[in-house]
Amino acid sequence: MTQICRIRVKGQVQGVGFRPFVWVLARKLGLNGWVLNDASGVLIEAQGTEMPAFLTALRSDVPPLARIDALEVETLQGADLPDGFEIRASAGGAVRTRVTPDAATCPACLAEIRDPQARRFGYAFTNCTHCGPRFSILRQLPYDRAQTTMAGFAMCRACAADYNDPADRRFHAQPIACADCGPQLWFERDGNRIDGDAIALAVAALQAGDILAIKGLGGFHLACDARSGTAVGQLRARKHRPAKPFALMGTLDMIAASCTITPTQRARLQDAAAPIVVLDRQGHDHLAAAVAPGIPTLGWMLPYTPLHHLLMDAFNAPLVMTSGNLSGEPQVITNADARAKLAQFADGFVMHDRDIARRLDDSVERDTAYGPMILRHARGRAPDTCPLPPGFEDAPQVLAMGGQMKGAFCMTRDGQALLSHHLGDLDDALTWDEYETALADYSALFDHQPQHIAVDAHEGFRATQAGRAMGLGVTRVYHHHAHLAACLGEHGWPRDGGKVAAIVLDGLGLGPDGTLWGGELLLGDYAGFERAAWLQPAPLAGGDAAQREPWRNALVRLDAAGLAHMADTLFPDAPRKLVRQACASGLNAPLSSSAGRLFDAVAAILGICPPRQSHEAQAAMALEALANGHEGAKPYAVGDTPEIPMAPLFAGICADLEAGIAKAQIAARFHATLADCFATRARGLLDDGHATAVVLTGGCFQNVVLLDYMSRALHGVHLLTHQRLPANDGSLAFGQALVASACLKTPRPMGP
Repeated sequence: MTQICRIRVKGQVQGVGFRPFVWVLARKLGLNGWVLNDASGVLIEAQGTEMPAFLTALRSDVPPLARIDALEVETLQGADLPDGFEIRASAGGAVRTRVTPDAATCPACLAEIRDPQARRFGYAFTNCTHCGPRFSILRQLPYDRAQTTMAGFAMCRACAADYNDPADRRFHAQPIACADCGPQLWFERDGNRIDGDAIALAVAALQAGDILAIKGLGGFHLACDARSGTAVGQLRARKHRPAKPFALMGTLDMIAASCTITPTQRARLQDAAAPIVVLDRQGHDHLAAAVAPGIPTLGWMLPYTPLHHLLMDAFNAPLVMTSGNLSGEPQVITNADARAKLAQFADGFVMHDRDIARRLDDSVERDTAYGPMILRHARGRAPDTCPLPPGFEDAPQVLAMGGQMKGAFCMTRDGQALLSHHLGDLDDALTWDEYETALADYSALFDHQPQHIAVDAHEGFRATQAGRAMGLGVTRVYHHHAHLAACLGEHGWPRDGGKVAAIVLDGLGLGPDGTLWGGELLLGDYAGFERAAWLQPAPLAGGDAAQREPWRNALVRLDAAGLAHMADTLFPDAPRKLVRQACASGLNAPLSSSAGRLFDAVAAILGICPPRQSHEAQAAMALEALANGHEGAKPYAVGDTPEIPMAPLFAGICADLEAGIAKAQIAARFHATLADCFATRARGLLDDGHATAVVLTGGCFQNVVLLDYMSRALHGVHLLTHQRLPANDGSLAFGQALVASACLKTPRPMGP
């Protein structure tokens, strides 16, 4: 029987070859009608006797990069349809579709650039509907060439033929190009273009030990030979980056030579998002020691653009590939800024003339025994949407502004939440400028018109102040409540799903009592929470200085435990008297229950971190590395009161030190203690019927050793951990949006 249907397809369906897929499928099944892109996704009208098979294939046989959120079918009594099946021009309207993230080079395009007989042999900007730039070149929707940074490159006759051939995988591939009509690559030194093949010139420079600035998809990288201690050391010296691990790029064989790779990790490396994947280091390798000093892991990514593949094929060795930026500033994306800002680091530049529409850092991920872990949500993953949990279907359009560190915002609409890419530390003026630019960009791109604003409760945060200035209703969301809600939302926990016990461990965030929290057990849901247990607070001696100088945290914890003599012995050259006076008078020494500062304190006592950290979490990473491989450590006994006392912990650590116990064993016992004291209290909430699941959230749960101890301590419990969004402040805005939406629907107290 002939059926006539109008079919609305929503999701990631533009820029992924979905219309050609529909065209081929319809012709194969003998349907007539049309398909087009519009602001809501893809719209199809079709008729024929094979409509059931057509609808089944639409759901099951989609192109590699497509993701369908909804497929809505309306039966029509009649329609004015063409005799055959055609692809029609895009239509406008209010934007409701998803934008496709950038995708790594597909096998077919990779084979072409390596084939001397292929027309695109050696061409650094080869792409098709299955791969290539998307979000990084898009200026506005719908996704058509004229709306991208490829608009200035007119297709040659051969590319136009590919573009218009429905049987070609480049059919309607908007960034399609070749060496005759597309972007061009060149090599620069001292501001001058150097004649010759850019890849060959770059390889020669790398082999000579030079540092290069290389323009990629979402910004510039600084690259050097990862085997050369001299080159890596020079890069560290020029960037004033003495210890933070560098990211690496290499082939699978290169990665396997230095790290263990499980099948799951291999799949993550080869994912279209091509993230940096943190892997465990193994045995001897030929990498420079300065690549990741003192850390038993390496962050690797595969080449993900044709340019990277051509460079890797020719150089045939691993490269350091770190963000091209001045310290604390956003990644450089324009040629002019690269020349102005990166010349102090780079000896040469690999440039091209395709503009980058928006800055996108590399995503960073890890696989654990408990599932994937997202450390940075960025290129290849953004923009992506999460469905709002059941109960939030009618939520208003909310703009959630996020926190201060790891800035990101979130927009909700039509039952979906759109979390922005990682933007960085908003204390930096240029990063704040980038945040404001991105906010305007996303608002225009996705036609978001907020009805309500959600902000962090800390009034000193730039994002909070900006949210308040928008003139709309504002919901203040406490930092750790937002963490709780983000993890619940990621798992689709229903709005009326009941309360959970949330273990929230991070650096710090404002609590309802006016102190800075960071080591919490909360009992709550989207609309409210109460504090069930917490780490005994201690002064942050010197305020922000306590985050930079771990010894300060050790001193206040040791003093509070009656072990001031240990602090005097361990830190003889530190200004101990001044710090103690400041703490005694309460001068710039706010109280905090921060778990992050607890890690710093223990690392300082064990002598495994410098007096002043050169990057965030340096001390905590060293402590995790030291404890790694020491499973089954016995926790220190710290008591069972709601306020978890810290004196027994530090007394036990000092006793072990004096007894000559190995520092690695002490580090493991610390992790075991933190897990035990929170897991025991969380189980109590479940046993008493107050909670139905346990949430693990906050940046400290990026520590795999802590995650392992905590998960083992909670064995058999319904446990929710972050797997799609970061546990750190990168997902904070998502949680804020959910809390605000819940409280707007049914106002309830948000704190104790």
